[in-house]
Parts: sequence; C-alpha cells; structure tokens
Amino acid sequence: MWLATLLMALREVRRNVMRSVLTTLGIVIGVGSVIAMVTLGQSATARVTGDIAALGQNMLIVLPGADRRGPVSTNAAAFKLDDVRSIEKELTGIAAVAATATKGELVVYGNANYSTIAYGTTNEFFQVRSLKVTRGREFTDAELAGGTPACILGETVRRQLFASQESLDATIRVGLVACRVVGLLEAKGQNTFGQDQDDFLVMPLPTVQRRLAGNGDIGMIFVSVAEEQAIARTKARMEGLLRERRRIVPGQKDDFTVQDTKEIAKTVGSVTGVLTALLGAVAAVSLLVGGIGIMNIMLVSVTERTREIGIRLAIGALADEVLLQFLVEAVLLCMLGGAIGVTLGLGGSWLATRALSMPFAVQPTVVIGAFVFSAAIGIAFGYLPARKAARLNPIEALRHE
Repeated sequence: MWLATLLMALREVRRNVMRSVLTTLGIVIGVGSVIAMVTLGQSATARVTGDIAALGQNMLIVLPGADRRGPVSTNAAAFKLDDVRSIEKELTGIAAVAATATKGELVVYGNANYSTIAYGTTNEFFQVRSLKVTRGREFTDAELAGGTPACILGETVRRQLFASQESLDATIRVGLVACRVVGLLEAKGQNTFGQDQDDFLVMPLPTVQRRLAGNGDIGMIFVSVAEEQAIARTKARMEGLLRERRRIVPGQKDDFTVQDTKEIAKTVGSVTGVLTALLGAVAAVSLLVGGIGIMNIMLVSVTERTREIGIRLAIGALADEVLLQFLVEAVLLCMLGGAIGVTLGLGGSWLATRALSMPFAVQPTVVIGAFVFSAAIGIAFGYLPARKAARLNPIEALRHE
C-alpha cells in the first residue's frame, strides 16, 4: 500500500510540475535561509575565535589602566622592567614573558615612507604571539642588551617600503633612528575586524625605550602560560602579584587589566552564537509561511480532485487510504523543497564564506534538522486537506462538477 501511495503521489507531482515548484518555493527559501544563516554565523564565529587564537597560544595580556570594558584610567602608571622580572621569577607554569613598549613612527627608505607601529620587545615576543621569522633572524643577545637599532619587519611595512626590492640588511630610518633590517615576519593578513596584522615592525626593547620613547616604560606584557588548564590560576596569581607591587589596598580597584584570550574568544563566541540563533529563528519563519502555502495548494487540489476521490471511495477505498494519499503528497512536496533548500543553502553559504575569506563551518545537525523539519511541516500542514479529502461523502463527491 505504501509503495502504491508513493507512486500515486509522484504521479500527481509530475502532472502539475509548475504548480509543484511554486508550492515548494516557500519551503526551499525557508530551509535554504536557515542553513545559510546558521552556517554563516558558525563560520564567522570560527573566524573570530581563530583570529583571537592566532594572537598567541594560552596568552595573557597585561595592560596598565582599568578594564577596557569600562572607563579607561588615563593616569595609571606604566609597568617597569622590574614588574616583568617579578612575573618571571615568582610565578610558576609560565612558558614565556615578553615585555613590550610601543611607539608610532614614520619609517623611511629611499623615497618611500610609511607610518606604522614600532614594537620594542625581546625574542620571547615571537614565541608568545605565534610569530615566525621566515627570512633573516631574530635579535642577538648583544642587540637586546645594548639596544642596537636592528629591526624585523611585518609584511605590510616591507611591502610599503621595498615593494619588490631586497629588504634584508637594508638600512631604514625609524623616526630619527637608522635601523638595519635583520629579519622578515610571516604574513598573517587582515583579521575579522579588518585590522592589518602585518602593519608593524619589531626592535629591541632598549632601542625603543631610549631612542624612540625616551623613557623606561613597559606598555604591555604578553605572558604565555605553559598549560591551558593553568590559565585561570596563573591570571589570579598575576593579579595578586601586581596589586602588591603597585600597592593597591584591599577594596581598591585595579589600575591594570589582565586579559585572557581564551575568555575573549569564549565571550565573542557566545555573542555570535546568540546572533546566529536569532537569525536562524527569523529565517525559520519562512518555513511556516511555506507550510501555509502547502496547505492552501493541497486544499485546492482536494477541490479539483473531488470526483476522483468519490470514485476511489465508491469502489472500496478506505478513508484512511485517501487520507494517507494526500498526506504523502504534502510530505513529498515538502521533502523535495527541503532537498533543494539544503543544496541552495549549503552552496550559497560556501560561496559567501569564500568571498569573505571565512572557514566553511557547516553543522550536520542543522542540515538534518532543517530537512526533517520540512517533512514535519508537510505532515502538520498537509493533515487538514488530507482529512477533508478522507471525509468526503462518495455520493456527493461523484455529483461534484
């Protein structure tokens, strides 16, 4: 019986191809929209969390000033080198610590010039920030100790100054300081927020402090924790150590901030997850609209096929068989629309992620769920027309013109 019912449903779908296509259009749009919205949301989340993870492995960022989510303290004292040494000495479970001083400067080579940020730091900076020197070398101990004006260029700075020319061992001017290029960094490109991750150069910490900034301040401290499970514990101990060193009494607010990149990624992921759910819910409304369209067309079909239903009932067909026939037709239309919607949704989101340079993060549960939901809509909205057909009086149906 099931096979015969399915064949009859397929026959009716083929008999009115154009009407069947238009009937399923709402389901196609609904399923495609849900899959596209959820997939793009998941892809955006993966891109953002990936960009944050690319800042460094198990990294803590220590900044002077209050929490950046609130008012920023403009008079907070900068860190000193002794603070960095205390962190290295007194805290356990730390893989690397990189003290950093920054200064915006104009860099010049020949007729080319470009404004960028000069990072004064140590070789630990490359380990903590997951940066790789692809050509040349890192700083020598003599350069780090004596403040020799050597520099390692990010890809954007190299391209702006040298274009296709050789840059290694060239001498550029950073502000008023002549600096020899000793290395080039691997390009990372733009992050999700449109920031150029290659727009900087790196110099030894004493060089930036003495010859560019004119002070011994430390603007940021990057800390890499050896084990991921120890990040929260290390952060708490670091906050306690810095409160002690900066003489902050109990009850007084910190004048520094310790940011955990894992927490940042988790927060961003939860926000984008909520937005994705909202977008998916809005797109799902079109599925309900499509279901109403299915019900309307099936009601019209029942009216058109009243004599056919009367003949079936007159020759012995059961009411349940008539109900099943129309119910299968409705489910079949919805499943066809769902299959087309899945294809269009996945294809459209794949093209969008390629255009936006995002990973294609598809969730199989969402795809399966959207398809199953489309079949459920066929049952829900197809039952009323099927029930109407099954309850027709055979005699009245045969008299229908």
